[in-house]
Amino acid sequence: MNKILILGSGLVAQPIIRYLLSKGYFVTVASNTPDRSDAMIAGNEKGKSIYWEATDEGSLNDLVAGHDITVSLLPYVFHVMVARHCINHKKNLVTSSYVKPEMRALDEAARNAGIILLNEMGLDPGIDHMSAMRIIDRIHDRGGAILEFYSICGALPAPEAANNPFRYKFSWSPKGVILAGNNDATYLQRGKTINLPTEILFRNPFKLDFPGVGSLEVYPNRDSISYKEIYAIPEARTMFRGTFRYTGWCEILDALKKMKLISPEKFDMSGMTYAGLMVHQLRELRGEEYVKKLSGTDLTDTAYVSELVDKVAGFIGVEVDSVSISAMKWLGLFLTEPMNRAVDSTFEVVSDLMIGKMPLGPEERDMVVMQHLFLAGYSDGSKEVIRSRMLDFGTLSTDTSIARTVALPAAIGVEMVLNGQIRVKGVHVPVIPEIYNPVLDRLETLGIKMIEEYNLPASEMIGYKESE
Repeated sequence: MNKILILGSGLVAQPIIRYLLSKGYFVTVASNTPDRSDAMIAGNEKGKSIYWEATDEGSLNDLVAGHDITVSLLPYVFHVMVARHCINHKKNLVTSSYVKPEMRALDEAARNAGIILLNEMGLDPGIDHMSAMRIIDRIHDRGGAILEFYSICGALPAPEAANNPFRYKFSWSPKGVILAGNNDATYLQRGKTINLPTEILFRNPFKLDFPGVGSLEVYPNRDSISYKEIYAIPEARTMFRGTFRYTGWCEILDALKKMKLISPEKFDMSGMTYAGLMVHQLRELRGEEYVKKLSGTDLTDTAYVSELVDKVAGFIGVEVDSVSISAMKWLGLFLTEPMNRAVDSTFEVVSDLMIGKMPLGPEERDMVVMQHLFLAGYSDGSKEVIRSRMLDFGTLSTDTSIARTVALPAAIGVEMVLNGQIRVKGVHVPVIPEIYNPVLDRLETLGIKMIEEYNLPASEMIGYKESE
């Protein structure tokens, strides 16, 4: 019986561990939280947890050598290290993370070793690629072209759990969610390249109605244009990948960015209160004169806090009762309590406040929303709008949709590699039929399914104009 090594036991590990154990495989989970691994293994005699630190390469070498395939659920910065050990021992590797250039550079070595380094086997990236490619290949097989393509995904609290000013709760990688707000974005819109520097990333979201959820706002992800090559659609005049959020998120994040409250830059915060941090930011951004009334004032005075709120709202350009100011108040950014920080960044301060106040509750559900929208053109001059959509709910915070949709594609990928169903070697992502068709078919049996709609009217296309 095959032996599988899983590195890491974070928020998305449970579904893959339990899936592979249910198939009768021997599974070793190596992490620095073996108690958590034990809970996920739940007494299964074919499961074993061991203590391991990601910096311990000596032990990693032996672990990889002693198993038939490795799954890395570690932060992406460790994947290349793991991949090199897999190459040395001619063992296959599966991850759910984006392929970085350093991983791509291992393609020839992996081919020479006769193994696959299968990456992006998660939700986004993962299911998004596979479900998009299934439709793209169908269109191309009919002699059609992809004229416009939108791909949007979001991991959110279910509507009934979206009950704070952000209308958001963390069900995965909290720091990563917030840090992503510092990215730039580039996409293609009807032949025009749109570049959004991080400073204005959240300024102009557009809205979509999603059945079963309601109105959601969308902002762009990083570099969308590179996916023309990944998806083999050089003909596309629109290429947009984005993120779903409830209304309000973009306004709040834009306000935090204006105040440089999710910046990684560090400075000395010794002795500062949260309110004092806000004064410091205003002083840095607008100068001493702007905060003159606040200087030397008793930090516990309610008039001080009221004046500070007015100053922040004025600087951001919003009303004091706006959702962004309400969110800052709710987080505690106007409190006169000590932060107990030394040299640190506003990103760490604000992300810690968010993580502390925005966990998914034990009785609350999360959900995943995903939508692709295609405008296809054919040689006879006809056009077709195609939509592919998924709405998936978790049951409890311990059985989340994000964990299932990230982990189960990887689990199926592992099973396919071990069964010889994936024959390609080298560094791959799941954009070829050999991988995406069986994975999507298997996911459907597990209740994870994209609903595809064909021959929709042109009015269903984002940005549609009657004159076109």
